[in-house]
Amino acid sequence: MLLTVSGPPGSGKSTTAELLADAFDLDHVSGGDIFRELADERGYTPLEFNKLAEENDQIDRDLDRRLREIAVEEDDLVLESRLAGWLAGDQADFRFWLDAPARVRGERIAEREDKDPERATEETKAREASEAQRYEEYYGIDIRDLTIYDLSVNTARWEPAAVLDMLVTAVERYEADGDEGQALVNTDYEF
Repeated sequence: MLLTVSGPPGSGKSTTAELLADAFDLDHVSGGDIFRELADERGYTPLEFNKLAEENDQIDRDLDRRLREIAVEEDDLVLESRLAGWLAGDQADFRFWLDAPARVRGERIAEREDKDPERATEETKAREASEAQRYEEYYGIDIRDLTIYDLSVNTARWEPAAVLDMLVTAVERYEADGDEGQALVNTDYEF
């Protein structure tokens, strides 16, 4: 089974993906962890590395290509990244989108990174805009198009355990016979 968890920074992707992987005894691969590791290895903060990626498309393309390979080649996995649903395409059994208001996401990031919440919110908005522009430019993907996702959840409305319950219920109660069609994802673009 391949589950994808996507959403903007601070939406609860990592927390939810880890819980989901545990609930179904699946491996968990995080695009954010890979991106942060790449930034750290090169001596950049994630924001600095993100800015560098605006000038060097190879950073995004390498990361996305690797995540796409993982989605195609591996089973029993929760794949988590902003583009996970797109990268996994029709390989995914379920694609989940998580979100929360920018202020909430900024506060979460501020707590995680020991920053001022207003600064974290502004940096997050800038990062989102930058990434959205790059996804459109590189792959023709409109990250705001949520029609490919099976379920979208505002994580500011529920605690992580309740969000997990929703996703687990969606997977466990799925009946293939009643499925009128998974949203198809065009994966003809080069990652």
